Amino acid sequence: MIQASDFIDRARAYGYGFYAGVPCSFLTPFINTVIDDAELQYVSAANEGDAVALAAGQALAGKRAIAMMQNSGLGNAVSPLTSLNWVFRLPILLIVTWRGAAEVADEPQHELMGQITPNMLDAMQIPWEIFPEDADAIDAALARAEAHMKDTGRPYALVMKKGTVASAPLKTTGAPSQSRGAITFRPAPRKAPHMPGVTRRQALEHLLDASHDDNTVLIASTGFAGRELYGLADRPGHLYMVGSMGCAPLLAMGLALARPDLRVICIDGDGAALMRLGAMATLAAYGPTNMVHLLLDNGMHESTGGQATVSAGLSFAAIAAGAGYRTTFEGYERSVIDQALAGSSRGPAFGHLHIEPGIDKDGLPRPTQTPVEVRDRLMTHIGAVLL
Repeated sequence: MIQASDFIDRARAYGYGFYAGVPCSFLTPFINTVIDDAELQYVSAANEGDAVALAAGQALAGKRAIAMMQNSGLGNAVSPLTSLNWVFRLPILLIVTWRGAAEVADEPQHELMGQITPNMLDAMQIPWEIFPEDADAIDAALARAEAHMKDTGRPYALVMKKGTVASAPLKTTGAPSQSRGAITFRPAPRKAPHMPGVTRRQALEHLLDASHDDNTVLIASTGFAGRELYGLADRPGHLYMVGSMGCAPLLAMGLALARPDLRVICIDGDGAALMRLGAMATLAAYGPTNMVHLLLDNGMHESTGGQATVSAGLSFAAIAAGAGYRTTFEGYERSVIDQALAGSSRGPAFGHLHIEPGIDKDGLPRPTQTPVEVRDRLMTHIGAVLL
């Protein structure tokens, strides 16, 4: 058994200062110690996949980050681990608890996941080892993780067994929320029948005109948002998500937290946002003033055939305001973009722009660069080095 500080202090020497995760009783002393350390940053994620995407955003900024989770939540993290970290080669350290291990009596819901946890990590090509149970073994474990991540640019996992870390009480209490409601919330007025709708292309053109500077990074959600942005303007400050649906805001938040000197704009879609609504609560609570969350809502999964989403029955801006975004705007005109960009100085800003469906699929290009080339170009642009 080790003290949590034994590992955390050694990890600090490797540059680990950011932790994101979802609690587990095996992790309790570890998380408590991180929260109580003023030099470290801990983000309580809504789910394990969100924690992975947040850590990936830190990696994009050239930082070392740790995502922590119970193995029962490893399934929630499969999408970003396989289609974000693996594809873009964004290395993060995973600490995964081993509930349901063969030698430990546990609750029935952990039985199957306990059996398949090693196989899941192997299938995702994530090398793993048992979390150090002795303080003298910590340096060697971290060195192996470091060597793998430097060589491959991909995650490494430490699997924590029960009773590995000695108990540690939580001294710092209280919720992390920085806001109890929006300073500004402007819902959409009714759209007049004769009012022409804004297309995605028009919205992106307007955004590009309003954000043409070296300190702005645009992260576009998977699907047509990224492809159309690429077709309009392929800039070094752009990243086009592939897969990992719903993770773009968390990746953007991880980058924005690591680089307060940048303005980070996430271009989201209604289908992706619905998939990870919990991300909005995390963004509102921890989101920095240099991040803008712009949601282009056409009411459908357009890139997969135009199937309707349920966005017609809700207001994303109202949800954002209730979650605590400092400024939220909703509407049918491109001015929503200008309002969101102007409002970010007071906290994370949210813009919900209703757009018209429709796109010229034949004229919609795909990026010719590989995801790793897009990553490298962006990191060079912002002066970051992959550790």
